[in-house]
Amino acid sequence: MDTPYKSLIEQTYAAFNARDIDRALSVMHEKVEWPKAWEGGFVTGHDAIRDYWTRQWKEVSPNVKPVGFTPMPGGSLQIDVHQKVKDLQGNVVFDGMVKHIYTFEDGLIRRMVISK
Repeated sequence: MDTPYKSLIEQTYAAFNARDIDRALSVMHEKVEWPKAWEGGFVTGHDAIRDYWTRQWKEVSPNVKPVGFTPMPGGSLQIDVHQKVKDLQGNVVFDGMVKHIYTFEDGLIRRMVISK
């Protein structure tokens, strides 16, 4: 399905997988809220996301691929994501589907939550 934010989301996942934090943050609101899936809770803002991802990538190597896009009420977007997480020795820690729900503000990602 094509949505107004599909290419923005695809760009974000590609940047994350390439470990290009600056490119990923370039499409996020300055007060973006992001889940700390590896630690629990949320972080807010570019600097906090940069710190969280840097810590995360020192422990695991996640790769996320969006495979489905579903518009939600209020302008949110649900993304079905194939997520594969390996430890730093290459052992698979998780390989499965997850749902990410995004909200937007001013054409940028404002919040992402992980849904079951």
